[in-house]
Amino acid sequence: MKKGIHEVYAQDPQKADLDIFGREVDPVSRRGFLKKTSLLTMASIVGANIPFAQNMPGGLIPALLANSDQPFSVEGKDGLIYLNDRPVNAETPPQFLDSPFTEPKYFFIRNNGNPPELKDIDPKTWKLEISGESCQKPQSFSIEDLKKKFKTYTYALVIECGGNSRAEVVPATKGNQWQLGAVGCGRWTGVRLRDVLEYCGIKKDAQYIGFYGADKRLDGDESKEVISRGVPMKKALEDETLIAWSYEGQDIPYMNGYPLRLVIGGWPASVSGKWLKKIVVRNKVHDGVKMNGQSYRIPCKPVAPGEKVPDEDMCIMESMVVKSIITHPISGIKTPLNKQLDLRGKAWAGDRSVKEMYVSIDFGATWQKAKLKKPLNRLAWQEWSASVKFPQEGYYEVWARAVDDAGKSQPMVLPQWNPRGYLNNACHRIAVRVI
Repeated sequence: MKKGIHEVYAQDPQKADLDIFGREVDPVSRRGFLKKTSLLTMASIVGANIPFAQNMPGGLIPALLANSDQPFSVEGKDGLIYLNDRPVNAETPPQFLDSPFTEPKYFFIRNNGNPPELKDIDPKTWKLEISGESCQKPQSFSIEDLKKKFKTYTYALVIECGGNSRAEVVPATKGNQWQLGAVGCGRWTGVRLRDVLEYCGIKKDAQYIGFYGADKRLDGDESKEVISRGVPMKKALEDETLIAWSYEGQDIPYMNGYPLRLVIGGWPASVSGKWLKKIVVRNKVHDGVKMNGQSYRIPCKPVAPGEKVPDEDMCIMESMVVKSIITHPISGIKTPLNKQLDLRGKAWAGDRSVKEMYVSIDFGATWQKAKLKKPLNRLAWQEWSASVKFPQEGYYEVWARAVDDAGKSQPMVLPQWNPRGYLNNACHRIAVRVI
């Protein structure tokens, strides 16, 4: 039975707790102290005693039981974990995010429809239209036009699906059940969207931009777009917002938007339109497909888990939240008692930067500060490292927690619930067996 790595059974904190099998146990402590029988059962499953069991939150599924080695590959990709094939969606196992920047073959795939046929894509004839109510001089550009008319820039930018880590949300919500790997960061090359829009002229009433791509709906209805989202002008005009044709010094991978896409770092990946054909400058909030209803929206104010929220009480997601992952070692490893365990990972924080990074080996009771590198540029992720030693043999979990430059920290288990399971930034944790 596959479980999300932070899954906690829904429960009323004033009533009986549930153990890892969903059975009721007496509430001994809000810190999650376990009954002797439950502790013995859990220890037998993980194959070792659990030195810091008294700190384990009640109902937590051990990270060791969340491992998944399900193989998946598509042409040009390697090692991704398959979610579905209509449309194609696949995530990156954390260990493949260990290099400073995500290799093209490991970059996750998030499609809303079918990509244009590769045989129909010719970069030499590809056209990008700039128009809209608030565009003064609508016109079209070839990729070669973009390269000749505007200065080229390269930025390392984080792209993360708004639903990344949705599989861990309780109560469960609809949508792709991503674990941790719907994220990547690499060096994108292109021209600034700002330069192109200013060349075409931006009217004073401009409020938003929207994009249109060449992907097709699964139902074959060509009268509607697959997805057409956008961002406010302030975000569109940032230095790092690019119209890109290259990733890590190569053509953008086919499944990631070849030959041209928007790259808008720090916000949900859904605003970084792929197979880019058109950008519109709007005099209102863009109203394209998946801009309305509850798509990529969260409650404007906190709600109870499982609560239904009217569309009018949902607000558009903007900046992503502070988050981190452990990229080395992989979960489930065994290590000698007297050997120091070296840890590595990545951290990012939407529009902000990460200020501090911590790790814990006792289920969050105490935290050790990790070394944190500066980002290559704004909106890039940051590398971190740490070394830990264990006091005795047994089953442990290493937890990672990032804090952004505004002082906001990742929650230890689960953040505020929302109907679509967006923005889960609970601490990543891996299982370690000390022998």
